[in-house]
Amino acid sequence: MKRTPSHPHLVGFLLGPGLLAALLVSAPGCSKKAEAPPPPPPEVLVAEVVQRDVPIVQEWVGEALGDPDVEIRARVPGFLEAMHFSEGGPVKKGQLLYSIDPSELKEALAQAKAQVARAETTLAYAVSDVARYRPLAEINAVSKRDLDAAVAKEESARAEVQAAKASQALAEINLSYSRITAPLSGLIGISKAKVGDYVGQGLGTAVLNTISRVDPIRVRFSITEREFLEYARRRGSASLEGGDQPRGEIEMILADGTVHAHKGYVDIANREVDAGTGSLMLEAVFPNPEGWVRPGQYAKIRAVIRTLTGALVVPQRAVRELQGQYQVFVVGSDDTVSIRPVTPGPRLGDLWVMSEGLKPGERVIVEGVQKVRGGVKVAAKTAAPGDAPAPAAGN
Repeated sequence: MKRTPSHPHLVGFLLGPGLLAALLVSAPGCSKKAEAPPPPPPEVLVAEVVQRDVPIVQEWVGEALGDPDVEIRARVPGFLEAMHFSEGGPVKKGQLLYSIDPSELKEALAQAKAQVARAETTLAYAVSDVARYRPLAEINAVSKRDLDAAVAKEESARAEVQAAKASQALAEINLSYSRITAPLSGLIGISKAKVGDYVGQGLGTAVLNTISRVDPIRVRFSITEREFLEYARRRGSASLEGGDQPRGEIEMILADGTVHAHKGYVDIANREVDAGTGSLMLEAVFPNPEGWVRPGQYAKIRAVIRTLTGALVVPQRAVRELQGQYQVFVVGSDDTVSIRPVTPGPRLGDLWVMSEGLKPGERVIVEGVQKVRGGVKVAAKTAAPGDAPAPAAGN
């Protein structure tokens, strides 16, 4: 059996220089362990603080009204004889709507005419008596007292003629009320009385229908006393309508969330503030050529109440709230993060106005804030610009 040489030079000769070097490196304690490289800075998404003029808007709930809404009433009693229109459709001014049975009204007119004839006959006799007594009184053939009585009788007969003619005129008016016509052009509703119903003043069917003119359409809403005072001070006048007020500044939002195609303006303000609610009633007018807005419809009014000049806005997701305090993470020019307290203002859709704490052009973290803390460096990537913000809602 051969014995392995123990001399180191002989071992190196037998193993070769490469294998010997590998054994020496792998031997314990022959070299120090290599150190791991430092981790890269965390990546965050940032957005710039933007300075712009911000319109502040306010919204109020209102109800649509016709311009105007006119009730159609039965002004004389009688049985409803006919309807001459299509319910829920358009009507023209002067168009015949309802017919009431005129039989009793015609009889009343005939009696009034007969009364006029009797009164005129009586007047004719009285005039004749005066004409006969006057020359006789001048020659003392009749007494002055008889002449005065004849003159008085003539005056009384003349008054009776006037009264009879007034009764005849009233009977003619009442007969005309048996034919009910439209007082204006507009949209008529569903009739509250049907053919054959007994209608008239003092009855439950006195109001037969309602006609509304829907172009333009009116919207009635209320603002708070505080909003009224703020508006009046900014404008320098307590008048909310007329004058030099610019028109077309108010929007109407419909029940399905869409914005009415035509802008309007405040037309009427009530004279008093409601003591129970502390609100002031206003009416706005909107063009409505399509007729999509009907009386009684729900509507929301939106208007710009003021404009913040040079306001600073940031994405809402950049703002953090902690126990009622607001803060943002600002990335400096050297990519170092600092925590900044801020004072927020109105919101603008997905953006937020900052009243204090930031400067234009500074960068705030919008994503990745959970990975950083104050004083660390980050790898900042600018977020893609979003759409233009919507007007801010008033506080």
